[in-house]
Amino acid sequence: MSTPMSAKRFLDALRGEGLSVVQVGEWSTHNRNHKGPWGPVHGVMIHHTVTRGTANTVRLCRDGHANLPGPLCHGVIAKDGKVHLVGFGRANHAGAGDDDVLRAVIAEKALPRDDEASTDGNRHFYGFECENLGDGEDPWPAVQLEAIAKAAAAVCRVHDWTHRSVIGHLEWQPGKVDPRGFTMASMRDRVAALLR
Repeated sequence: MSTPMSAKRFLDALRGEGLSVVQVGEWSTHNRNHKGPWGPVHGVMIHHTVTRGTANTVRLCRDGHANLPGPLCHGVIAKDGKVHLVGFGRANHAGAGDDDVLRAVIAEKALPRDDEASTDGNRHFYGFECENLGDGEDPWPAVQLEAIAKAAAAVCRVHDWTHRSVIGHLEWQPGKVDPRGFTMASMRDRVAALLR
């Protein structure tokens, strides 16, 4: 069990991993904490946005939309590898997911198949939305994949987690397909290499 780090520690951790970070407005206090608890935190969740264009993507992830208010993540990882911080605290990114998956993340073991949506993930996961159409054809630039791995590794390093604390939305909530275009096994390998 881990207490969420402070917003400043989050920013410092990302920069310490060598990432270029853009702070968007009052990101450090922009959250959904009034809707439920933030923490204990157990892992990092990776998503794709189904959007095109960094400005549009960052705006959507910060503000949300009529059916899902923002922030929709903590950081948006753009095609150029920059991490745009849009919120900190509880964010509308993970939704309800599988409690067996959560137990596996906590134990840092292989993930079971996600076959139920019974557990609040917004409480327990840091979330990174990654700019991509999610159609399996939109490319993932090398610099973006590297930034995703570094962002996840930065969080894991602070909490003394291994690469097994990094999951995709598709591994958490039945019916989700994100991130699409690379495997989470390959991303965890990248994170593991950074944490060695």
